[in-house]
Amino acid sequence: MKRENKTRAWSSRTITEAALIAALYVALTLMFEPISFGPIQFRISEMFCVLPYFTPAAVPGLFAGCLLGNILGGAMLPDIVFGSLATLVGAVGSYMLRGNKYFVCIPPILANMAIIPPVLKYAYNFEGALSYFIITVGIGEILAVGVIGNILLSILEKYKGRLFLGQES
Repeated sequence: MKRENKTRAWSSRTITEAALIAALYVALTLMFEPISFGPIQFRISEMFCVLPYFTPAAVPGLFAGCLLGNILGGAMLPDIVFGSLATLVGAVGSYMLRGNKYFVCIPPILANMAIIPPVLKYAYNFEGALSYFIITVGIGEILAVGVIGNILLSILEKYKGRLFLGQES
């Protein structure tokens, strides 16, 4: 009986963590909507892509947050689908590399640089070479995930035992 309650509590906490991460992602995406979308984008909410370092709940949370952010932000269907998948791929990669905090920012940067530029160019009919979009998306991701995300990771690491399930303080 105790084991069942512990499992149920863990599931409730995991769902809560995922929902909170999704809500924060959506809120920041929409708060900074003018720079969260378009051919040159700096999606500040991508800083949360380092959270799989702390909790597996971040993976579905980031995916749901990106999906909802894209829908509510008025993105086109290919962007909703492939943009959300890019975030999912990046989050799974970050979770897989959680053993080294310096590597967790790499998968979201690479996933978005590979998946988002063709979406921007072809779904939105933006003019310019594909390499231009790879560079602009890459710069935005490096700043959001690589710089701001790593600052967030360093701050949260001090409190991980209090904030995230299964982490020691």
